[in-house]
Amino acid sequence: MTDAPDAVPVKVWDPFVRLYHWSQAALIAAAWITADEWKWLHERIGYAVMALVALRLLWGIVGPRHARFADFVRGPRAVLRYLGDLLHGRERRYLGHNPAGGAMIVALLAVIAATALTGWLQTTDAFFGSETMEDIHESLATLILVLVGFHVGGVALESLRHHENLTRSMITGRKRPLGAGPGGE
Repeated sequence: MTDAPDAVPVKVWDPFVRLYHWSQAALIAAAWITADEWKWLHERIGYAVMALVALRLLWGIVGPRHARFADFVRGPRAVLRYLGDLLHGRERRYLGHNPAGGAMIVALLAVIAATALTGWLQTTDAFFGSETMEDIHESLATLILVLVGFHVGGVALESLRHHENLTRSMITGRKRPLGAGPGGE
């Protein structure tokens, strides 16, 4: 394919997906900051995080094409095949999420939901004061950071490999169309 610097970017990420992404990132950062000193605020942030997860799950069913889980959730074989292609420098560029990105979304949603759930459980009679539940909650919160690190690394790698700024696309909602630009499609 030839470079097409004049290619008109196409809409990929709708406003809800972009608002969800950045709001969830900010809320998780706020949850970390407030964890020890401002428990009351930490709990409220946790409720907001869970509400956002619920809304994203709904949007993954009824939202526009690239927001829907059916557009990007693939099985383990497809994810491993994509990662193998990536290692060999022959991965395909996707307009929406690639299979590894889809797997990361599922992992992040599951771990964020589990973290919020274990936080809420600590406010119930059954688990109030439970060190075990607190340890699980903190381990899940740490796992969020690990996954975010892989997410940011994957975004950086894909941005370099396909010569496009994926962070900017999550701000503007637009990406270079398939077939336009370096790397072919």
